[in-house]
Amino acid sequence: MAKLNIVILAAGKGTRMYSDKPKVLHHIAGKAMLQHVVDTASSLNPDKIIVVYGHGGESVPNALANHSATFVLQEPQLGTGHAVKQALPQLDEDGITLVLYGDVPLIQQDTLTKLLNDENALTLLTQNLDNPKGYGRIVRDKAGKVTSIVEEKDASPVQREIQEINTGILAAPTKYMRVWLKNLSSENAQREYYLTDIVAMAVKQGVKINSEQPGYEWEVIGINNKSQQADLERTWQRELASRLLQQGVTLADPARLDIRGELICGRDVEIDVGCIFEGKVQLSNNVKVGAYNVIKNANIAANTNIAPYSHIDNVEIGDGCQIGPFARIRPGTKLQNDVHIGNFVEIKNSDIAKGSKANHLSYIGDATIGSRVNIGAGTITCNYDGANKFRTVIEDDAFIGSDTQLVAPVTIGRGATIGAGSTITKDTPAGELTLSRSKQISVTGWIRPTKKK
Repeated sequence: MAKLNIVILAAGKGTRMYSDKPKVLHHIAGKAMLQHVVDTASSLNPDKIIVVYGHGGESVPNALANHSATFVLQEPQLGTGHAVKQALPQLDEDGITLVLYGDVPLIQQDTLTKLLNDENALTLLTQNLDNPKGYGRIVRDKAGKVTSIVEEKDASPVQREIQEINTGILAAPTKYMRVWLKNLSSENAQREYYLTDIVAMAVKQGVKINSEQPGYEWEVIGINNKSQQADLERTWQRELASRLLQQGVTLADPARLDIRGELICGRDVEIDVGCIFEGKVQLSNNVKVGAYNVIKNANIAANTNIAPYSHIDNVEIGDGCQIGPFARIRPGTKLQNDVHIGNFVEIKNSDIAKGSKANHLSYIGDATIGSRVNIGAGTITCNYDGANKFRTVIEDDAFIGSDTQLVAPVTIGRGATIGAGSTITKDTPAGELTLSRSKQISVTGWIRPTKKK
């Protein structure tokens, strides 16, 4: 198979975004537009990915520093043809070059695969639009063969009536692309080097020209301003919601769901309104997610119920757990089966074993908690001395009374009981009651002060 070069054009300033950030680094579904394109390009297993950047300086290469793409600077920006020309030294001669755009983020792998079926042809991705305003038009002869692409600013009134538009995405043999790019001219309304001019050259040379259309219109929508970005965001979220519905997930309102990464759902999963899923989230069978939860990089086992307004970040949650409402579970936490974390409880970097409960108004940080432990309201693990973090260990079957401070490092023995209102600074024995309180007294004859007139 011929070698595959993929050139991604990402040099535009994005003036209408009214932002100091390069246009291609603005997000769709929680990920930079350019990252969407690079990820899809990578799925084709190309030999090379070349990103042509310009505005924003090194911020574009830096944003994709973990990717193996090659970055080429276009300076100044003199059009799409000029941009692809900057990548020529990086291209393998014997193969196909596929041209994509960093501000057309939702192009799909299946559509691109269709462009690569004929290694000897120039293959264009076109789209029929009811309103083609602003796009270059595909000009065909009476036999239906493509003869040229004309930009709207250069088009005649008759050509502007054409509804088949050029998406800009194309594939061609690299050996032809080199010749065509060298012969480009800037004799046009914009005084730029149009990549689309290679079509007329291909016709003149007798190179076969094919055209394909995307599976969905939203695949070829480009972003030039914040309004278009918001519209495409909602379009993509509706598509993601539709896929979940087709898999059997129950969504209270598909229009009020945001997936900013990957959401994997088992059977009989229910998701209420206003939920946000970031990174990679896995919801196993019978998980119920209440309204307005934010869940990021989490693996949630079967039969767990997450009540509304909880924040869950980089955690593992076992089978049959009850979380929230208003719970915050922070990175490094692992909850085993049947754990209950209630309202206004914060957990950080802690392991909590089967059947333990912290139902009200508590902070548990850097702790290892055994099975069947009950943590009363207002309990705090005091894990930080201002410089270092220390661990609290609570063994199986312990009972921690309300308003208790456990000053780490400290171990609460198996089956121990800590009296309410205690501050524990030393290890406590198993099976014993431990408490630390001032003696309660009542002062006879004491009179409450009154306000002086």
